[in-house]
Amino acid sequence: MATDGGSSVFVSPCAFSPKSHQYLALSTQDGSLRLWDTQSNTLYQEYVPSAHLSATCTCLAWGPCRTFKDGPQRKKRKSEVAPHGGQLDLLAMGTAAGTVLLYSTVKGQLHSKLDGGHDSKVNCVRWHPENNCLYSCSDDSHIVEWDLQTGKVKCKWKADKCAVSCLCLSPDGKMLLSAGQTIKMWDLETKEVYRRFTGHATAVSMLCFATTRPTTRGMEGLYFLSGAAHDRLLSVWQVRSDGKDKNAVLSFTLTDEPIYVDLAMSQSKDEAVKLAVVCKDNQMHLFEHVLNGHCKKPLSPSCSVQVASPGSVGDSVPWPVPIMAAALTVDKQALLLAYGSGLQPVIERTTLNAGETHVCLVRDIQTSLTLRTETTVTKVKTPTVKADAKLLVPGLPGHSAPTKSTPLETKRKPGSDTKEMSIEERLGVIDLSPAEGHKGVHKGGLPLQTDSFAVLLVQGLESSDSNILNKVFQTRKEVLIKKTVARLPIPAVLPLVQELSKRMQGHPYSGVLMVRWLKAVFTFHASYLSTLPSLVSQLGVLYHMIESRVKMFHKLSRLHGKLYLLITQIAASDKSQGVIALDQTAKLVYEEDSSDEEEEGTGDEMLAEEEDSDHWEEEEEMREVTEPSDKGEEHSDEEMNVENKLNGDSDLEPDNESEEE
Repeated sequence: MATDGGSSVFVSPCAFSPKSHQYLALSTQDGSLRLWDTQSNTLYQEYVPSAHLSATCTCLAWGPCRTFKDGPQRKKRKSEVAPHGGQLDLLAMGTAAGTVLLYSTVKGQLHSKLDGGHDSKVNCVRWHPENNCLYSCSDDSHIVEWDLQTGKVKCKWKADKCAVSCLCLSPDGKMLLSAGQTIKMWDLETKEVYRRFTGHATAVSMLCFATTRPTTRGMEGLYFLSGAAHDRLLSVWQVRSDGKDKNAVLSFTLTDEPIYVDLAMSQSKDEAVKLAVVCKDNQMHLFEHVLNGHCKKPLSPSCSVQVASPGSVGDSVPWPVPIMAAALTVDKQALLLAYGSGLQPVIERTTLNAGETHVCLVRDIQTSLTLRTETTVTKVKTPTVKADAKLLVPGLPGHSAPTKSTPLETKRKPGSDTKEMSIEERLGVIDLSPAEGHKGVHKGGLPLQTDSFAVLLVQGLESSDSNILNKVFQTRKEVLIKKTVARLPIPAVLPLVQELSKRMQGHPYSGVLMVRWLKAVFTFHASYLSTLPSLVSQLGVLYHMIESRVKMFHKLSRLHGKLYLLITQIAASDKSQGVIALDQTAKLVYEEDSSDEEEEGTGDEMLAEEEDSDHWEEEEEMREVTEPSDKGEEHSDEEMNVENKLNGDSDLEPDNESEEE
């Protein structure tokens, strides 16, 4: 029993048809359904729902093969070829809008639409092996049983407190497994819980039964497998009659989260179970084990398979190719692999040696796709025109345009010597960094075209080529970024947002460039993003990352200010300690004798007294001019004082002079 790859955001839901694996059903990111023929590796049918953008496909499941004895018979036309055995008719697709679409592969169109059962995204759909019923689960925590004859809800019940992520029916169609917070086994007759299992720490992404139900011992000996998101173990559970079956009895070791599982069930107790598991890291693991009770040690894969593409001419290092799905053939000896791009996958049937533990398949995807394109081109037939026939072409009357050669003559033929340029050679010719001073012109002289940027961006997102994406994202021109995002196709918008969100978590320098692209995406494609039901979950990581960085900005600013003050104080203290203290001691000291100092002091005093006496004489002369000379005695006294001064009699003190006056 195979599971779809809808558990991961980056993996499109896909599933091989049951039993013969004649077709591969693949849902692209834009919501369209494509059926590929595994024998010829060509596109068999394509269906685009009317609401493929707003209600993208989230899960799909093939219906059981129907024989022509079932249902009403009608008379066949001569043009209809009667198929042999059984035929695949219906394919169920769950959508993000909560509806279930039934596509008819015989008619090549939509058979019916089941709505009114769920209010949220459908996570899983499963067919009943015998009855004409379909089961679906959703994020609204309900399980719906659909009656396909009437197209209405037959039964609906709440299965868990949170979202129900996965379903699986037992081979006899009497039991139903559901996974939410825990794994529950339901009795479909009474719609009651038969068993409860511990489950996983994260959301369960796949459930499938590994053995058929024994008829003699009731439920004893029934095994089933479960895998969860971000879990590198595939757990095996056993249903026991004593009720001691809450924990897993066995686990298989994986390298990453499982995205696709195909299992060959064991029909007896001694028959081994064969398991093919595709992981998220582009590896496929094969397991083979006899389920017989409890096993403590996890089992390692018997063989691991990888697909790689050879390097270019100058680089011999191969690069991995993503594996989308794998299925075991009916004889259990060969393996069917689907790898490459979701738009045009490569389907290969290979046989592995039992003794090899690790196999790396080197495949040139570009060559295989080129050969497939050439094959389709050669099927076009060109009408032959006779030499005497007159060819009428559009134009003015009386004027004929020159006849051009047919496209097939100019196309490269398989046997021609001309080589098609590889993607690396094209990138070498198209220089993505424009020359300075020449607006709109590359360094190599080629014009800078916005549509080439859009094509390169789509190719890089489809192939997950980091070299192409790095060259495109390194541009800093706002006009070029806006025009590239405006010409981007709708299916590539969501992968671009996811790639930008992943790159935003890296180096801050790259975040500066990614913000410009995110701004352009939200400006031009806001109307499309608002129609996505899972927009909150898609942009939740980006929102929380931006919110956490904004919250940390204030704290970092404060820390930056404190560190700046601390560093400046340390620098100032270091600078002050580095200054040499001035030497206060005199370089030269001169001392004189005491006798010389005394003589110098007396000389200075005499000079000061002479200056004072001269000043006093000037004051007296001024007083003589201003005061009236009516008193002769005072005048005579002043003359006597003047004479005494002139004679050098200056021993009188100022106090004595005042008494004499």
